Amino acid sequence: MKTKNRPLPHDLLDQMIELRNSVYTDGRVIYNRWKPNIVDRSFRGSAKNLAYYLALRRRDIRELQEELSTWGLSSLGRLESRTLPTIDTVIATLAKICNREDEVIRYPKKYAFAAGHIKLRENIERLFGSIEGKRNTHIMVTVDRKACNYDFVKDLSDAGMTILRINCAHEDPEVWLKIINNAKRIREETGRSCKVLMDISGPKARTSWVLTGDRKDRAVVGKRILISKHNGSCIHEDDEITLKVGCSLPEILDDLKIGEPILIDDGKIESVVEEIVDEGVIVRVNKTDRPKGFRIKAYKGLNFPKTNLNLPVITEKDHLDLDFVVKHADIIGFSFIKNLEDMRYCLSEVEKRIDDNSKMPSIVAKIETQQGIANLSDIIAEAGGRSKFGVMIARGDLAVETGYLRLAELQQQILWLCEAADIPCIWATEVLANMCDTGIPTRSEVTDAAEGGARAECVMLNKGDYIVESVEFLRKVLEQMESNLYKKTPLLRALSLAKNVEVNQDTNKETKS
Repeated sequence: MKTKNRPLPHDLLDQMIELRNSVYTDGRVIYNRWKPNIVDRSFRGSAKNLAYYLALRRRDIRELQEELSTWGLSSLGRLESRTLPTIDTVIATLAKICNREDEVIRYPKKYAFAAGHIKLRENIERLFGSIEGKRNTHIMVTVDRKACNYDFVKDLSDAGMTILRINCAHEDPEVWLKIINNAKRIREETGRSCKVLMDISGPKARTSWVLTGDRKDRAVVGKRILISKHNGSCIHEDDEITLKVGCSLPEILDDLKIGEPILIDDGKIESVVEEIVDEGVIVRVNKTDRPKGFRIKAYKGLNFPKTNLNLPVITEKDHLDLDFVVKHADIIGFSFIKNLEDMRYCLSEVEKRIDDNSKMPSIVAKIETQQGIANLSDIIAEAGGRSKFGVMIARGDLAVETGYLRLAELQQQILWLCEAADIPCIWATEVLANMCDTGIPTRSEVTDAAEGGARAECVMLNKGDYIVESVEFLRKVLEQMESNLYKKTPLLRALSLAKNVEVNQDTNKETKS
C-alpha cells in the first residue's frame, strides 16, 4: 500500500522486520565461525556486533534508508557500533506508529547505544594508554637514532606525543634500547603515557643497490631499467640499459610476468615488466611524479600490485628482531597482514617467546594490501579475541597496492569495520608531511590531519626537522576537532557563526500592513 509511490509505515515496518531477521540469522553464522577462537571473553560482544554489521553491509539498503528518513526516522547511517539496537529502535518506533507493538521487538535499553563507544574507549586505553588534555586521539611519532637523546623525546612528549614508533627496518637493538629507555624515563618522571610500538618489517621489497654510469642518470618516461636478482653486483651487459638496481627480496622476481606493473619508491615511478632475463627483469618507465624524471636511490620501496606473491609474513630478519621486540616493546606492529593465517602465525610467534613472567604485548596489524582489506573481519576476530589489538591504515603501501582511485573508499571501510568491532584504528602515512619537513603545513594536509584525527583513535607522524612543532600543531588541531566531530557524526555544539546571528525580537517583528 503506497501513497504517491511512497511506502507507508506499515510497509516499512514489514521491510525492517525482514531485514532484522536476515541480519540476525546471517550474523550468527558469521559469529559462530569465529567463536571457537575467541579466547578473551570480553571481546565476544564486539565480535557479535561486527558479525551483525557485516551481515547488514552485505545488502544494499539505500532505497530503504531514503524512505525511512522521509518519515523522520533513523536512516541507519550511524550504526557501526550498535547495529542491532539501531535496527530494533527503528522497528519499535514504526510499530508504535502502526499500532503493532505486540508483534515486534521492544525498544532497546539506552545502554545498548553507548556500549560500543564505552568498549572502544576501554580498548584505546588498554592499547595506547591515557591522554592528557582536551583530546581523545593519540599521537604516534616515528623516530630514528635522534630519539637516543632524552631531551628530544621529552620535547615530543611535552608537545603531545603519546606513542613512539620504531621501524625495525632501520637501526639496531643497541639504538632501539636507548630509545625505549628514554620512553620509560618519560613515563616515570612525568606520569604521561609514552608507549613504544616496534614495527616488524615484514616482506617489504626495496632497492638494495643502484648502479649507473652517470650520477645524473634518472628514471624518465620511456627509460628501460634492469631490476637484478644479484646482491651488490651486476653481470647483465647491455649498453642501452644504464640504470640497474638490486632487489632486497630477489625471489619475488621469479614470480613476475611480462606486462605486470612494478612501482618504485612508493609509487613515485610507475613501470611495467617488458622483458625477463637470467639476471632479473627489465622494466620500462611509464610515469614519474616529476616531469624531468626521478633519481632512484637505495632502500626505496618496490611494490608489485598485480603479482601473486607467495612470501612469508615474517622474514628471517623478522624472527631475529622478534626475540628483542617481544621482550621490550609495549606494542608490536606486523606489516603486510593479508589473511587469517598470517595473523595466526604472527600471534603464535609472539606467544612462543613469552615466558611465565612476561605478559602478552599489544598487537597492531598494518593493513596495506587488497587481500588484507578483503580479509579484515577475520583478522580482527582472530587478533581481537586473543590480544589487545589495533589496526593501522598504512596508506602509503595501501595506495600503491590498490590504486590511488580507491584509497579514500578503502580507508573509510577499514574505519567502519574497526568501529563495529570496538577496535582502535591508526591513521598513518604522510600526515602533515610537508610541515614535518619544512615547518609549514599545506592546506590539504591540515584537512587530512583533522579528518583522520576525528575518525581514528591515533594519528601517526613521521620524522622530520620540524617534528616537535608538527606534534604540537596536530595536538591543537585534534583538540579543536574533538568538540565538533565523533567518528563521522557531527556533534551539535553551539556554532560561533550561529551565535552571531541577530535574534532580538524587537528587531525581527513582522511589519503589519
